[in-house]
Amino acid sequence: MAADLVLPSLDAGDEEMFQYVNRPHRDISFERMIAGLIDFVRVFPGSVWLEVFLLAGVTAIPSEIEKMDALLCKIRPERVQLNTVTRPPAEEFAYAVSEEQMESLKKLFSETVEIVGQQVPAESPDLQTGQSTAEIISLLKRRPCTLAGVSSGLAIQHGEALKHLDTLCRSGAVKIVHMHNGIFYKAI
Repeated sequence: MAADLVLPSLDAGDEEMFQYVNRPHRDISFERMIAGLIDFVRVFPGSVWLEVFLLAGVTAIPSEIEKMDALLCKIRPERVQLNTVTRPPAEEFAYAVSEEQMESLKKLFSETVEIVGQQVPAESPDLQTGQSTAEIISLLKRRPCTLAGVSSGLAIQHGEALKHLDTLCRSGAVKIVHMHNGIFYKAI
């Protein structure tokens, strides 16, 4: 309750889609999760910005948007942010929604929503070198990253990060994944 901002996510509009997309713990039902969000927003003194995460052909369709929109009217977050896949997903069914389709789907919500996406951070002038490959692997085990993501996430120069990534790829510890929005490195 002491936080200034909380960023929960709504990825489905009903129990069946919730189970399919999120694979929650067996004790967390969709109804319980929604009731928790509604109750939390009512009592939380800070801001709540709710991310609606859309998957092409799964939740990025008008019938699913309609269900989520009805829930947003009950949850009443301060902001609603639409997002989609921007790095290699954990599941093969998780495909990104095109920018054009996101703009179209945005219009189906009754409240104002904003589209958010992967922000490429500016390169920091005080980057350090000498980062170990173990730290890079640790980062890539948490989530796949682009070269810029590794560089900014660990505060190392692009060239230094690229040398480590090249070594890790040749050793088989890391693989390259080509996505529509760039090249990502993923720990194996």
